[in-house]
Formats: sequence, C-alpha cells, structure tokens
Amino acid sequence: MTLVVVVGGIPAAAAAQQETTAVSFENQATGGTTVTVDSVTLPEGGFVTIHDASVTDGNVLGSVVGSSAYLDAGTHEDVTVHLDEPVDESGTFVAMPHMDTDGDRVYSFVAANGETDGPYTADGSAVVDTATVNASATVSMSDQPTTGDSVVVDRVELSQGGFVTIHDASVTEGAVFESIRGTSAYLPAGVHENVRVELDGPVTENTTLVPMAHMDTDGDETYTFPESEGETDGPYTADGSPVVDTAMAMPSDTASVNYTAQATGGYSVVVDSAYLPDGGFVTVHDGTVTEGQVFESIRGTSAYLEPGLHRDVRVTLDSPLNETTTVVPMAHMDTDDDETYTFPESEGEADGPYTADGSPVVDSGEATVSASVDYTTKASDGATVVVDRVELSQGGFVTIHDPSLSGGAVFDSVVGTSMYLPAGVHEDVAVTLDEPIRSSQVLTPMAHMDTNDNEAYDFVTSEGEADGPYTADGGAVVASAHTSVNAVVTAMDQSGDGTTVTVDSVTLHDGGFVTVHDGTVTEGAVFESVRGTSAYLAPGTHENVEITLDAPLDESGTVVPMAHMDTNGNEAYDFVTGEGENDGPYVAAGGAVIATANYTVEGTMSETTTDEPTDSMTDEPTETMTDEPATEMTDESMETTTESSTDAPGFGLVVALVALVAAALVAARRR
Repeated sequence: MTLVVVVGGIPAAAAAQQETTAVSFENQATGGTTVTVDSVTLPEGGFVTIHDASVTDGNVLGSVVGSSAYLDAGTHEDVTVHLDEPVDESGTFVAMPHMDTDGDRVYSFVAANGETDGPYTADGSAVVDTATVNASATVSMSDQPTTGDSVVVDRVELSQGGFVTIHDASVTEGAVFESIRGTSAYLPAGVHENVRVELDGPVTENTTLVPMAHMDTDGDETYTFPESEGETDGPYTADGSPVVDTAMAMPSDTASVNYTAQATGGYSVVVDSAYLPDGGFVTVHDGTVTEGQVFESIRGTSAYLEPGLHRDVRVTLDSPLNETTTVVPMAHMDTDDDETYTFPESEGEADGPYTADGSPVVDSGEATVSASVDYTTKASDGATVVVDRVELSQGGFVTIHDPSLSGGAVFDSVVGTSMYLPAGVHEDVAVTLDEPIRSSQVLTPMAHMDTNDNEAYDFVTSEGEADGPYTADGGAVVASAHTSVNAVVTAMDQSGDGTTVTVDSVTLHDGGFVTVHDGTVTEGAVFESVRGTSAYLAPGTHENVEITLDAPLDESGTVVPMAHMDTNGNEAYDFVTGEGENDGPYVAAGGAVIATANYTVEGTMSETTTDEPTDSMTDEPTETMTDEPATEMTDESMETTTESSTDAPGFGLVVALVALVAAALVAARRR
C-alpha cells in the first residue's frame, strides 16, 4: 500500500504549486539484479532507494540494497533500480524517495553515515511503499529466422543459476514434457545475453516457441526436469506461473545482414546481426564494392560463424579506416567447409557471397572514424574502474565522469583519467581514480583526444582548450553503466613499533571488519599473512581505524588491509572459525577489496624497497591491457585473531533515522 504525503512547512500557495512526494512499488519478480519502482514523485529531485526488510529492525544504513540514478524533480514511472548485490531470496523490500541534499547527483546516504541525502519526509515520517519481491528469473526472445536446429534467446537473468528450455506451443495445452525442444547448457546466476540453444527436434515450419527459465534444484548443473518427471529442475515462477516469453521461429534458407551507422576508432565495426543458413562469414567492404571493386574493397572478415543467427558480430579490419566512409557488410558462405575465409585468395572460386534474388546479401551504413567506448555494469573497489574496451583513431585517453556530468559539470565531474593510450584497441583499461568514490553510481567513461600531442591529459587544466572529447553525431563518444561500490579501504604509508596499524578510512555498505595482512598475502600466504582484525564496524564510513596486531611486525614491509563482510550478522569475525563459510571479503572485479601501504618498523635496520606504488589511492596511472586488478585475492580462508575498537559513525543521527523510518512503516501498515 502506498503512503502518499505532502512535505510539511510549505505555505498554502506554494504547496498548491508543488508536487506531492509519493512512491508506488508493486509486488514483482526479479532475476536478481534489478527491481522496478512503478512511480516516484520527487519535488526537488533525488533518488528512489530500495531497502530490505531489516530496515524495520532499525538497520537504516545496512538495509540499503540499491538506489536509482539521479532523478530530476517531477514524476518518474517504471524506474529501474540496480541492486548492489544480487538478490537470491524472496522477501519484503521498501522503496523510499531520498533527497540530493549535497547536490552532487550521487546517492551518498550510507557512505556519509546518514548525514546527506536523507529521505523525503512528512509529519515526522519517511515516504515509503513496500512490496514482495520474488527472487526468480526473466527471459526474453525475439522473433527470428532459424536453420531449424538452433535458436537464440536474447536475454536470460537467473537469480540462482539454472537453464533456459525451449518449448513449443503445446506446453500451453499441458504437454509439459513433450513440448520440450531443447535446453541450454547450465547458466550461473546472473545475466546472460544471446544464449544459443540447440534444438533436439528441428523446427521445420513457422513455429511459436516458448523459452522458459528453469532452476537447478539438485545443484548438479545438469538439466534433469524431464527424466525426473518434474521432481527436479522445475521452472522459475512469478505470481504462480512459469517465467516464459514467446517468439516466432521461422525456418529460412535466405541469409540476412543488419548494420547500423556507428562511430569507430577505425579498427573494427560491429554488425548488429547476421543470419547464415549454412554458416560462413561476415565480410566488411568499403563503398567501392558498388563500383565493381569486389576484392579491393574488402576491409575485414569475421571469424567463422556456425549456421544460424548471430548478434553483435565484431569484425576486425585488416587496415584501419582513416576517414569516415560507407561500409558494406556482406554475408559469405563457407563453400569449401574449411571454416577459413578464402574468397579473395581463390579469386572468388571459394566462399562467395550468399545471394537473394540474384544479388549478394548486404547492408550498408556510415562508419564515423572517431572512437568507441564499451563499459558494462560492474563492481568497483572505489579506487579503480576498469573500462571494457576503448578504440581510438588517433590516440588519447579515456576519462571517467561521475553523475554530475548530466548536470553540466563538464570539468568537476572528472574523477579519473587513464594513462596515454596510443591509437588502436585497448581492452580492460584500468583507470585509477583521483579520489576514491564511496557510493554506487552511474559512471561515464569518455574518449578524449591528445590535441597537443604531449601524451598528458590537459582537458581540465586548460579549461577545455586542449584534449577535448572524441565526437560523433554531434556528441561526445561515451558509454555509461551502473557501478557498484560496496566497500572501500584506504591506507597511507606509516611507521611505528609494529604493534598497531592505522587504516585511514574504510567504507562498508553492509558493515563488517577490516583485516590487516602483511605483504606475503600477495604470494599466496593466505593464513600466515594475517596480523590482526578490527572490531565490528557498522555500515558507513570509519576513519583512522587503529588495529592492534595479534602478530606484531618485526621488520619493515608492506601491509594489506582488507574489507570483510559480516554475513551471519552476529558482529563477530567468524571467517576463520567458519572455515570460510561466513564473513568472507568484500569483492570487486573478482578480487578482494584491499589497500596497500609501506610500514616502517622504527628502531630496526630493515628497509622497504619496492618498485610498485604502495598506497592504493595513488594518482599514478594504471597500466592498460590488464586482465585483472593489480592485486587480487582469492576466496580462500584468511586467518585472524585480534580485534580492536573504533567509534561507529553517526549513532545519534542513526537513532533518529531509525525512529523516522519506523514511524513511516507503521503509518504504511495502517493505511
């Protein structure tokens, strides 16, 4: 039930002109990574935040599981909220409108210990609505041509892992098992795109197919639903019905290619889709192919593509484009069945184009030579952001902007820039941020030129006179995606007698601990490297956390503070005693969230020598082309024994917020 209130203290005339704060949040199913708020009205802009049910127990900060991007003043419908950690269990969740009290367009309520971006209120209560969220699945599949042997499911999201099974329409008539046409390989929990499913029984005529999301109830990663007569691996459900979609599969012998005009660094183009009935290739020609330059016009060819439909086919060009031009993707056969493109070498005798009505199957469009950036939803440790792919026609940089960019803060929104990137393709570009970000937010990597050729990023210091962005279609070349930040640790070089280590700051969005390892942890000494652990730290940001070491340092070296969760909620560090089952480390990009610092033990002759920067917040640029963050921890157990105390932040404010939220929830129940 929705609680709709008017923010108090507004004169009647002004109130008549101001919209009412409101939120509507209906029961729904989720694949685990997002929820949808039906509508929210924010009189002065802000966010809509999702809390779990622990907010009713006073866990105001730690109950936050996700928040929307910044929303302008007004009413917004069907707002997608990315969850910072995937949901794998159903439960009650609370949607709550929040203000943007500091005007930075970043939701920092938790990281700021509740001191900024608090909830909209009325009569002493927060404005909320509650809903039951069913941790389930989503599936979508579009109409498509098919060879009859396989189909492609556009997108599957599974909260606990499983499969996507293709049924024919007889499933709607009760033929639960007989309708099964094929099943995917096991899919782990998360989002999967363009999932190809091989069909056990070929489709021979236009047929309505029903993709259905299935669980892996016995945990063996093998689909046993039909063999078990439905006892295992049953479908995910929502509102009592299986999670399905429908699509028309149309057997076809006619190839097709679809291409949309795009910006590129000149080294590749992406073909939206290609349907190849007998398998083959997609070859990219330039516009001279229309003038009879059949072989000379070839710019690049895809790898071999098996029979069927393919989406987002990236074709690497043999030689870079140096100016904007028309490109002509063409579908080619593999006539000699060697899965190698030999059309030009054979002078057209092998691997010729697919044809329709006597003409080659092609599409065409402009390729604007500039740059391209790819960036997908991911987790960050707050210190580094990894950009999936950057392609630059003339060299330059990729710069990370925070959400204030959308408010016009062209320079102030810059939070980090890569080292100089030469012209070409760069993958997994790690960008060290100028200052750590402590809250989840939408980040926008932007491709920038090096206009003064000094291989240094001067856009901000020159106030835009140098190193401006690459552009296409009148706008900067960018990519944007939600970036989850659940923990951040910073530590500076320090000295002492070896009995204590001070962690400059630690932000834990769900509370937990910070454990100190010595440098041998990077060499695999997971247990032996543990020197001490903090007391329990409440959700929020803690500064100057002093940790008394159970195993004092007797020589100078590197210390590695690491953020840990409190997964069992008992406020005691049980990672070791639970043999890794409880209180594991916070992770981002596959590695534990850590910092590193040099520690000099006073009164010893030992000195630390290292060629690597030791402060995780260093301003030095991070190396590109890397596959992993610079230091990555495994999920293996790490031992610790010592605890020390630190003051939890904002207790007075949190107590007030507990009362505020509790009052809102009581009011909601009464309506």
